[in-house]
Formats: sequence, structure tokens, C-alpha cells
Amino acid sequence: MESLLLSTGLVALAEIGDKTQLLTLLLVTRFRRPGTVVAGILVATLLNHALAGALGHWFMQVVGEARLKWLLAAGFVAMGLWMLVPDKLDENEVPKPRGRWGVFGTTALAFFAAEMGDKTQIATVALAARFPELGAVVVGTTAGMLLANVPVAVWGPRLMQRIPLHWVRRLAAALFVGLGAMVALSAL
Repeated sequence: MESLLLSTGLVALAEIGDKTQLLTLLLVTRFRRPGTVVAGILVATLLNHALAGALGHWFMQVVGEARLKWLLAAGFVAMGLWMLVPDKLDENEVPKPRGRWGVFGTTALAFFAAEMGDKTQIATVALAARFPELGAVVVGTTAGMLLANVPVAVWGPRLMQRIPLHWVRRLAAALFVGLGAMVALSAL
């Protein structure tokens, strides 16, 4: 249960102000189909985070627990520092819907691509390496992604104007750095 809750909370916080949130806003504004956009986000995130989680789980097996703790500690601290850097999204990065895939396919493709090497994908790798419950991590990180992006799809610009993003980024950074410190202390 800890892996599910921690994965959900960390990714939900990490997503506030992230480029995928901006992508959600852009897609909903462009296509005016929030339900279809959310469905595309769900499918893309499940696939992307399942692959990232499998990589993290495999990495833990290969590296070993002792060395992995130090790598995870450094990784979580680096993630915390990365949280302080605001994301930007170039509108040209969003493909136009084509053929039978339409809005759903466009959203799924754009989200899958946007998550490659993104903070939440790297966090999923690290969390899957940290916790043996791979399914709980993938479900948690996907739930965190949806917690952060569904309100944007539904309420859009009104919601984004009311959230103090700099404070959310600082809170997420502190949580990741704190998690890194806890992992480092457990390695001693």
C-alpha cells in the first residue's frame, strides 16, 4: 500500500506545472473533447509507466540492493532539484489528429512521446526500483498523472490561474529530496 500511495502522491505533485499538464490544456482547448483526451492520457500513461516500471524493476535485480540505494538516493535528490525548473511546451510539438485515430490517438501518441525521459517517467523507474510491487507503482504513478491532468482537462485555464505553481514545485522538490535523504540513511 505504501508503494501505491507514495507513487500516486509524488507523481501528482510532480505533474503540477509539468509539460504534460500544459499538453492537456492545449489538447482540450484545441479539440474540446475532455473525455477523449483523458482516455488518451490514461492509455499512454499506463503503457509508458508500465515500461518504465519494468525497467526500474529489472535495474534493481541487476544492480543489487546495496548499490541501488545510493543510486536511488542521488536520483531522488536530482529529481527534487529538477522539480524547481518549470517546464515549457512548444505548440508545434502537438501533432494534428489524422485518419481514424483522431483526438484519442493524437492524445495517446503526444502523451506517450511527452513522457519519454520526463520527470514522472524517471520517477516511475526509481519507484519501481525501490518497491517490489511493480503493479502498485504503475497504478500509483498512472493515478497521480490522472489526478494532476483530469482537473486541467475539465476545468482548464480557470484552475491553472489559481494554483501557485512555484509553491507546488517547491513542495514536490522537498518531498523528492526528503525521500532521497531517507533512502541514503537506510543505506548506511
